[in-house]
Amino acid sequence: MASMMLNSVNCSGGSAVKFDYVGLKPLKVHQNILPIRPHSVKISPRMLTVRAGETRENGPLKKMGMTDAECEAAVVAGNIPEAPPVPPKPAAPAGTPVASSLRLSRRPRRNRRTPALRAAFQETTLSPANLVYPLFIHEGEEDTPIGAMPGCYRLGWRHGLVEEVSKARDVGVKALCYFQKFLMSSTGDEAYNENGLVPRTIRLLKDKYPDLVIYTDVALDPYSSDGHDGIVREDGVIMNDETVHQLCKQAVAQARAGADVVSPSDMMDGRVGAIRAALDAEGFQHVSIMAYTAKYQMNPANYREALVETREDESEGADILLVKPGLPYLDIIRLLRDNSPLPIAAYQVSGEYSMIKAGGVLKMIDEERVMMESLMCLRRAGADIILTYFALQAARCLCGEKR
Repeated sequence: MASMMLNSVNCSGGSAVKFDYVGLKPLKVHQNILPIRPHSVKISPRMLTVRAGETRENGPLKKMGMTDAECEAAVVAGNIPEAPPVPPKPAAPAGTPVASSLRLSRRPRRNRRTPALRAAFQETTLSPANLVYPLFIHEGEEDTPIGAMPGCYRLGWRHGLVEEVSKARDVGVKALCYFQKFLMSSTGDEAYNENGLVPRTIRLLKDKYPDLVIYTDVALDPYSSDGHDGIVREDGVIMNDETVHQLCKQAVAQARAGADVVSPSDMMDGRVGAIRAALDAEGFQHVSIMAYTAKYQMNPANYREALVETREDESEGADILLVKPGLPYLDIIRLLRDNSPLPIAAYQVSGEYSMIKAGGVLKMIDEERVMMESLMCLRRAGADIILTYFALQAARCLCGEKR
């Protein structure tokens, strides 16, 4: 029991010294403080003990119908309150063999015996803050379902997109990226039109939700009549340096609209360094670059090549390194995590999303449990953030909602 001892002290000088009690409640101390000769201190034999919880504003605190003093007296007298009985040992099912206990110094199951223990020792966590929500937009007003991705839509940029972002923010998802489909020309000039769909949408969302973190896609494929990430020469060769020139203008236009992170997904050589220089030259030193470091354009049979791309993107000024797709490349995520100090992102692509959705519709899997485990796997492999079409659904699960 907490207690405090206050002693009276005599000091020289003939004047009384006032003591301020610092504790649970102010006390009235009745000892007299007397003057004595210089250089001497007298300790009064009288002593006051204050016990925490002994008094309250409205009288003694009742516990089981007894005051604290009565409870203590009962225990001292040997009248100890009865505890619940020891529960009986659960019976084993019939036919269980009789076996001697194994002589094990360590039984790992002990640390995962109950949900509370498992939660206490969980190494990897997942929260809405780890999720980035990819969305599809278009110029129209109506939200158009995407057949191969149940639950996903091509959203109208003025209304549907804003409503979806609002839902995500309500459950803690405040980062998003979005993609458009806008075929225009063989050189993708629309990519850096500052009044184009993407810049307009950035300005709209930033005006309504200033706390959003907006990731943008930097590539020519949504604007190219050829459908490629770069400018295609007449003999079919993708022109690297000319494409990078266009990408720099696209990144600057997005930054000027208010993008927080520009994300070159084109896989052109040298584009990270060129974009970094272009952003800095225009005063956008605060805008980050998330490089698509290891992506399906690479040979999926190669492992060490991811390290080559990692070192190049790091040296050119990337702020975040991304692996796409996610689940088939858990080993690459771990490779980047072990070899780079930069944040690692993973993209759980549409195929991964649709696979889980299809399994859930066919009742072959528990969709929610598989969804959450797949995201946890990406985190466990080393991803700091995950771009996933499950972002809203997963965040609602994490917040305890059932939708």
